[in-house]
Amino acid sequence: MASQVATPTTLPTSTSLSSPSSPPLLSPDDEQLLAKLEEQNRLLATDSKSLRSMNGSRRNSGSSLVSSSSASSNLSHLEEDTWMMWGRVVNEWEDMRKKKEKQLKDLVVKGIPHHFRAIVWQLLCNAQNMAIKDQYSDLLKMTSPCEKLIRRDIARTYPEHDFFKEKDSLGQEVLFNVMKAYSLVDREVGYCQGSAFIVGLLLMQMPEEEAFCVFVKLMQDYRLRELFKPSMAELGLCMYQLECMIQEHLPELHLHFQAQSFHTSMYASTWFLTIFLTCFPLPAATRIFDIFMYEGLEIVFRVGLAILQMNQAELIQLDMEGMLQHFQRVVPHQLDSGPDKVIQAAYQVKYNAKKMKKLEKEYTSIKSKEMEEQVEIKRLRTENRLLKQRIDTLEKKVASRCSEEAVLQLERELVQARLKEAESQCALREMQDKILDMEKRNTSLPDDTNVARLQEELMAVKVREAEALSGLKELRQQVRDLEDHWQRHLARTSGRWRESPKKNALSELQDELMSVRLREAEAQAELRENRQRMLELETQNQIHNNHLRRAEQEGRSLQERVQTLTTQNKNLHGQLQEIKRRQAEMECKSKEEVMAVRLREADNMAAMAELQQHISELEIQKEEGKVQGQLNHSDSNQFIQDLQDHITELKHEICCLKVQRGMAKPPTYDIIKQYAGDDNDDEDDEDEEEEGTKEQHQTGGGRVTLHPKLGATDSEEEDEAPTHRYTSV
Repeated sequence: MASQVATPTTLPTSTSLSSPSSPPLLSPDDEQLLAKLEEQNRLLATDSKSLRSMNGSRRNSGSSLVSSSSASSNLSHLEEDTWMMWGRVVNEWEDMRKKKEKQLKDLVVKGIPHHFRAIVWQLLCNAQNMAIKDQYSDLLKMTSPCEKLIRRDIARTYPEHDFFKEKDSLGQEVLFNVMKAYSLVDREVGYCQGSAFIVGLLLMQMPEEEAFCVFVKLMQDYRLRELFKPSMAELGLCMYQLECMIQEHLPELHLHFQAQSFHTSMYASTWFLTIFLTCFPLPAATRIFDIFMYEGLEIVFRVGLAILQMNQAELIQLDMEGMLQHFQRVVPHQLDSGPDKVIQAAYQVKYNAKKMKKLEKEYTSIKSKEMEEQVEIKRLRTENRLLKQRIDTLEKKVASRCSEEAVLQLERELVQARLKEAESQCALREMQDKILDMEKRNTSLPDDTNVARLQEELMAVKVREAEALSGLKELRQQVRDLEDHWQRHLARTSGRWRESPKKNALSELQDELMSVRLREAEAQAELRENRQRMLELETQNQIHNNHLRRAEQEGRSLQERVQTLTTQNKNLHGQLQEIKRRQAEMECKSKEEVMAVRLREADNMAAMAELQQHISELEIQKEEGKVQGQLNHSDSNQFIQDLQDHITELKHEICCLKVQRGMAKPPTYDIIKQYAGDDNDDEDDEDEEEEGTKEQHQTGGGRVTLHPKLGATDSEEEDEAPTHRYTSV
């Protein structure tokens, strides 16, 4: 199968077109296509290093198309139709790419005929007319720093293929030339082993100059250059995007991978670095490469997810080692029958370009945060190292001198900090009192709900009052009626003793009727009074219920206010703790700054003392040279002159250190002012040290070695870990 891809069949020619199964006449488009293919044949025939000339499948450029009539006569009708269709595609390439893009994509997905791949691949990546092609021969004359690596890995590229398996063969030579030329063009990428498989596939289809141009285009326009950079940042992005797609489409498999610590890079790195050329059989990988030439890395994501879908059931049952063996031994043989099933499943995968862009932004932000953290860690390590050095120096030279003054200064600063803290607490209490007053004022003001309830109670009271008044009017009317009846009764009974017994009985009955009416009126009056009392009690009950409801609402509002005040108290307490923490940080920072100032001053003083000591030593050497006469007259004068120059330079350095010492003192700390008044004492101490040094030299003291200038900051960065490039597939 590999030899079929490696050795393309000779193209049908005008002789085959005159066969009974072909049209009798050639169209202008067919003639133009034949001219292009004739030119390709001529280039391949003249290229002594090409695969086709080595296999002897090409004749000279004048007879290559004519001599292929016998081969074309064996083609089936389907192959001839495919050849004619792709011939029209090549002739009408611009129109097909602009107006019939979907049709062109369908043709590429079905597979490009192997004898058309050379020209179609160049058209797909727009590499047919590149200026860099003229520089190829000059690049081969140059020397590349990657030549040893390329030579070492050449034998590992397609080791079972006839074109590349023999040592120092023509295939290995042209592969070396293309890889060497690109390593000189792009020195940042240089050489990476995975790229050799792509170049080897290109060399199976076209001469080395054209393969070089196509490879340059792939690196520039198909994201391969970012994949093969030393940092391999683009490969990490592809792994992140593929892992997110697996999490979305295959959640169970993703959880199994995580449980087994089976990272995406362990099985998918070679998918992107070699476009499946080392994972699948060469014919299947070439079909996938056809689609890659059309749409880029999208097909790698699609095919990778399709493979995982096809093998999901088996992978879930395996552990890490079993999954690795499954990807290495089982998956490649699934495509032995052809890639059509995998390609069809790949185009069933949902690929969202916008979501991939979003994932790219997320990955970039994650990496930027990691870089910031690494930079911060390096900075902290450097600062830690510098602080350790300064602490050691401080403990050795300045601890005994400045301890008491430092304690006094820190005590003063602590008193100031506590005063500021007390002021902040007083201000905090005042703010709390103001908040409580405002809340009391707000509660005293009636709100809308209270006013509405009071209005409802007032309306109810007025209604009951109107009812009571109407009942009172009725009672008064009844009283007046009874009084009228009573007067009439008195008028009738005034002459009862004069009347007859019958009339007396009638009058008694009338008296009883009147008494009954009076009792009825009294009962009605009592009933009215009871109803009025009941209304009053109901009104009082409603008023009491309203009061109780308002009391409950006030109680709830008070509870909420208590909770709010408790929360505010906690927040204020937290703010107080934060203020204390910041105060402590300020104290620490002030202490560190004070110690840094003192450290720099001590370093400068030590450097001045050492320089003065060195000056005294040089003066003593000069005197000894004069007295002893170890040198001749001319040499001693020159020696004395050199010593004087050296003394002058050292004095100049002392002046510079004094100036730096003056500039290094920050004007915001009181402790520096104390040192300002002690300069004369320091100078006296320096004079005493200088005299002591001279006495030491005169009495045979040991020689003092001048140290480098102290106080300089160490700006050395830690060695970065070497970046590992992809060296095995």
